[in-house]
Amino acid sequence: MQLQDKIALVTGAGRGMGRAISLRLAEAGANVAVSDIDAANAEDTTVAVKQLGRESIALPADMGNLDDIDRMVRQAKDTFGRIDIVVNNAGITKYLDIMDVQESDWDMIHRVNAKGVFFCMQRAARELIDQGHGGRIINIASIAGKGYAGTSNAAYAASKGAVISMTHIAALQLGKYDINVNAICPGSTLTAMAAETMAGRAQVTGQSLQEMEANRDARIPIGRPNEPEDIAAMAEFLAGPGGRNITGQAFNVDGGLVMH
Repeated sequence: MQLQDKIALVTGAGRGMGRAISLRLAEAGANVAVSDIDAANAEDTTVAVKQLGRESIALPADMGNLDDIDRMVRQAKDTFGRIDIVVNNAGITKYLDIMDVQESDWDMIHRVNAKGVFFCMQRAARELIDQGHGGRIINIASIAGKGYAGTSNAAYAASKGAVISMTHIAALQLGKYDINVNAICPGSTLTAMAAETMAGRAQVTGQSLQEMEANRDARIPIGRPNEPEDIAAMAEFLAGPGGRNITGQAFNVDGGLVMH
């Protein structure tokens, strides 16, 4: 219970990695504010957290909307009295060849993946600074932001590269407040969003899903994709005592796909 009675806010927590992170932090003792654009999914995760014996609240929010971000952070603080851990997980993508990316695709992806992450980090940091006892911010980036060739599209890769860069700068500027800021860069991970992206890629390339899954696994040195719980384990570590003196880093969790 290394996070006993800590307060965590997790975005995009209705499914996939965000849900796994919420449950892992709860298992470690944290109470969790669960945010997701899908109110029903947020409520499902909240129920699951409560079943682990922790307190939780569902906070529906569009992470591309600054008013929603402000309301989400304020409600989390008002409910629990403070915030200790923020996990910026919400993100979107779809499969697109570089020649098929439209302005609307770029704007849609960056609205959530870059703008949303930055302003959630900034808004949460204001609370952490005011509280005066430090805190942890964990941004979910991607190995796509480090040049992984198997990215879903160039706009997505650019948005995740932005997350990594913002993490570095935030760590530099928030360190004086004892706020640690790190990023996790997942590789291929078995989530609903990844399945939707793979289905789009299969449709474009004419390959079967079975062929694509076999090719995916063959490219991973360790031979298997991530489960969402693999990302959650790294988030728990960074949020806990082991992450006390780690900041400004972007950790790959990818089975060896990208080794830098």
